[in-house]
Amino acid sequence: MFGSETLLTIVTGTKIGRYEIRSKIGEGGMGEVYLAQDTELERTVALKVLPAGVAADQQRMNRFVREAKAVSALNHPNILTIHETGQADDTRFIATEFIDGETLRQHMGGAQLDLNETLDIAIQIASALTAAHQGGITHRDIKPENIMLRRRDSIVKVLDFGLATLAASESSGIDTEAATKVLFKTDPGTVMGTARYMSPEQARGIPVDGRTDLFSLGVVLYEMVSSHLPFAGNNTNEVISAILSREQPAPLARFAHDVPAELDRIVSKALTKDREERYQSAKDLSIDLKRLKQRLAFEAEQARSQPPDATRAMPAATSYEHVAIDGTSGSAASAADLAAAATPSRAAYPSSGIKRHQPGVIAALAAVVLVSVAVVAYYLYSARAGEAIDSVAVLPFVNAGGDSNTEYLSDGISETLINSLTQLQKLRVVARHTAFRYKGKEIDPQTVGRELNVRAVLMGRVRQLGDTLNIQVDLVDVTTGAQLWGNDYERKISDVLAVKQEIAREVTEKLRLRLSGEEQQQLIKRDTTNAEAYRLYLHGRVHWSKYTEDGFRKSIEYFKQAIEKDPAYALAYSGLADSYSLLGELSVVPPTESFPQARAYAEKALLLDETLAEAHLSLGMVGLLYEWDWPRAEKELRRAKELDPNNPQTYHFYGHYLQVVGRVEEAINETKRGVELDPTSLVINAELGWAYYCARQYEQAIAQDRKTLELDPTFVYASWVIAQSYEQTGRYQESVAELKRARTIDANWPYVIAELGYAYAASGERSEAEKLLEQLKERAAREYIDATLIAYIYVGLGQRDQAFAWLEKGYQERSGLVPWLKSEPKWDPLRGDARFADLLRRIGLPS
Repeated sequence: MFGSETLLTIVTGTKIGRYEIRSKIGEGGMGEVYLAQDTELERTVALKVLPAGVAADQQRMNRFVREAKAVSALNHPNILTIHETGQADDTRFIATEFIDGETLRQHMGGAQLDLNETLDIAIQIASALTAAHQGGITHRDIKPENIMLRRRDSIVKVLDFGLATLAASESSGIDTEAATKVLFKTDPGTVMGTARYMSPEQARGIPVDGRTDLFSLGVVLYEMVSSHLPFAGNNTNEVISAILSREQPAPLARFAHDVPAELDRIVSKALTKDREERYQSAKDLSIDLKRLKQRLAFEAEQARSQPPDATRAMPAATSYEHVAIDGTSGSAASAADLAAAATPSRAAYPSSGIKRHQPGVIAALAAVVLVSVAVVAYYLYSARAGEAIDSVAVLPFVNAGGDSNTEYLSDGISETLINSLTQLQKLRVVARHTAFRYKGKEIDPQTVGRELNVRAVLMGRVRQLGDTLNIQVDLVDVTTGAQLWGNDYERKISDVLAVKQEIAREVTEKLRLRLSGEEQQQLIKRDTTNAEAYRLYLHGRVHWSKYTEDGFRKSIEYFKQAIEKDPAYALAYSGLADSYSLLGELSVVPPTESFPQARAYAEKALLLDETLAEAHLSLGMVGLLYEWDWPRAEKELRRAKELDPNNPQTYHFYGHYLQVVGRVEEAINETKRGVELDPTSLVINAELGWAYYCARQYEQAIAQDRKTLELDPTFVYASWVIAQSYEQTGRYQESVAELKRARTIDANWPYVIAELGYAYAASGERSEAEKLLEQLKERAAREYIDATLIAYIYVGLGQRDQAFAWLEKGYQERSGLVPWLKSEPKWDPLRGDARFADLLRRIGLPS
């Protein structure tokens, strides 16, 4: 342990000062530990002895003195008590209380501990750290070997403050520069401590504070629950590499069944590698652990007190927040409040002369409360209470503060909850676009449930006060109007990520969905651990959802800023890929500029998270619209569907793929599925009309996009599809009228101008067609205009050579319209030409 140096050999009966040695009981961080008898006070003690040879090492002496001073300054039932420090001849020693028990390592014995015992141990450790940190002391070596459980009463004792440092202060009496250097052995760069339990900042050798102990406690807690270490490796270097990487530990559910979602959240937060996002104090961690323990105890008492029939009818994880005991409406006490109310306290009995009840009466009252809650809850639930709720709408959270600068928080939390829940294949989640139709409106959950055909509605309110965030959430069963669950969260803004994950976990519990370990991981895998990166990402998605050129450009700015804050943020890279793809698809940016960037960002996202559905979708879009790699496009789009079967955009673009390769009937069915998932999406509704158009079902196309215009009369893409369908049935005047109306909304969109030119040409108004043709060609000389659109007008004019010349230009520019050569009816007059067959061959499609 000390290299070639030899420790003292102390035999039974040897006296060191007034302490008589009984036996050796172990080796501590700086010497040997003996069971000894205090001959003056006649008590048993533990004596840590520092040999003379080691005492000559000034650095080790500093550490020895530091431990003595640090611990002697503390007086806490969960911290080993130091009786005195002294020196006898050449021997330095510390006398401490003797703990008759075992270390936590021995107690675990390589097996998982009971959940209640685990929480009890963790709470006591957190309590000890709270006292130490309040005293300006950081332990820096929290591990199972430094935690003992007293045999007679299971009291936890934190030992070995040999690596402890005191916060810099004039009164500490400690050399703070030496305190920082004590992390290192004589060889520079070698970190002291136990690698498996180190925090990232400790592993880097940078100054630490109390938050480093909370990370180590997170490791211990993870190990107690799962009997696995969160950061493993075959050697110290591999362990430290895992700690310093951006990878998060596997969810506890992978190793242990029925782990409460709240415990997973607590452990995840303690193990956050950015200490600014970790628990900021041991007290906060202790409070969360105590609340969880109280909630579990209360739920266990509920289960014991419920009638047998009620127990069978209700889900095991149900809690009964907001159920009024007296039958009145309104927000009643939460489960934790009821549990607390069932326990007598001084606050419950003010000095007003009210008589304090005896313990037996209190217990009886508590039982009545519990049974009452169970009975009321039983009758509130319908006969379907045992079923899992398979559909939900997450409505846009209300920005209760009214500050437009915080709108991104209310919108962003709603959107990320939707994104998380859509990962669960057992649950149908209403798409964001449809849910956000209710933004700013008075909401009746039952009406919304009927309109969206869902069993449950999740609503919320967000209010920011300074750096504090208050989030109120309610989950309503729309079949009865009963509240399934409600909760209030008050957190620092820096905790918004953890709150979102906590809400998602609790919602799945209340929907009675039993999730596998993989599904639980799906709920959290999409997020960064950096709160500022998450905030910027939310801003980006808000702008992206506007579906405009300006919105896409602003979203790119925010996504890039998010990546600067967290270079490993996979979802932000996917957001960039989406933005660049849509700029290219809408012909705002030349495809040769936008799509390569989209591919690079999508590949980076997949490098960080291979299971990210959005990234596979982005790659599929690039393969379809730009690279014309049909097998790759289909593979990526199908993979996106497998990973996220509730994403309507995946069906939208997979429908595009099927149109392009000529499987038009299948394309209609896929796009219909997208509309089912997002019935108010303008884009997908209009694309269903386009699918009918490519299948030559023109009347269905017109009817479908008339429905789209009922949702929004200004959506010109739907008018574009309607006009083309009129043209293919020879109704040119109706086509011209539709396109003229569209131009009153957007006079410059090249798609509408080109289509109007085609309609004029096909109807015989050549001069009008030629005017629009020249207008587009002039614009093409100074800005990007899809060459395929100019080819449209030449086809209408019957000028085949010019049409092929501009189609060739579109081919060279990788136009987003070229892939539709096989299915687009407008190209029918060219199909007998060898040049057309050659184009199809070159883009990989059979004629």
